[in-house]
Amino acid sequence: MLTQQTLETLRALGLTGMADVYHAQLQDADVQALSFDERLGLLVDREWSERQTRRLVRRLQIARLPLPAAIEDIDYTTPRGLERGLIRTLAEGRWLHEHLNLIMCGPTGVGKTYVASALGNAACRQGFSVRYYRVSRLTGDLTLAKGDGSYPRLMRALAKTDLLMLDDWGLVTLSAGEARELLEVIDDRCTRHSTLIASQLPVDAWHSAIPDPSIADALLDRVVHTAHKIVLRGESMRKLRAKKRL
Repeated sequence: MLTQQTLETLRALGLTGMADVYHAQLQDADVQALSFDERLGLLVDREWSERQTRRLVRRLQIARLPLPAAIEDIDYTTPRGLERGLIRTLAEGRWLHEHLNLIMCGPTGVGKTYVASALGNAACRQGFSVRYYRVSRLTGDLTLAKGDGSYPRLMRALAKTDLLMLDDWGLVTLSAGEARELLEVIDDRCTRHSTLIASQLPVDAWHSAIPDPSIADALLDRVVHTAHKIVLRGESMRKLRAKKRL
């Protein structure tokens, strides 16, 4: 009876990992030979592991990464200007601790989104908060937030996110209002958190996607000068894989 009460109390306290291990220990005769400290250590280790897993799952859900990519699965065999050493360094996360940015440029299909997703996944696993947006969706969400009153809350969430990932940068020309809002997002994060930008346009062509030159200058000044840069080249990875299947 006391055992059942203990299990129920552990679950009521949210200590489900400890409860599961405690229940398993009761069924394992070998565990009974362990000391109290050893059995308690097993309980604590399981609880810690389960909490870390739940937190990771939550971070990945919030990140909304577009692809289930992993650093270990990145293809370096196809020539496209991707340096294994740089990716390994970025995956370690020091640039996130130092609040640096990352710019990835290259034509469509060369794997910018996959590499970005892999780095976002690695950041989540190291405990960083991550949010992925296509620029068009972010500007759309900001517009909707203004209409329903959630704009301040969204801006606070964007400002405190450790890694904000902006994909398809420059794919569509921004309106003056959208450019100002994007500048506000970037300005709130400048020197405080990291931003990853993926674009088909080279950096020196970004001005063309922003109608106001002064806003374009301000955006580039806050992003470019503190950024690692990856320039990808070559054919579309999807096209190359399709050729191999023929």
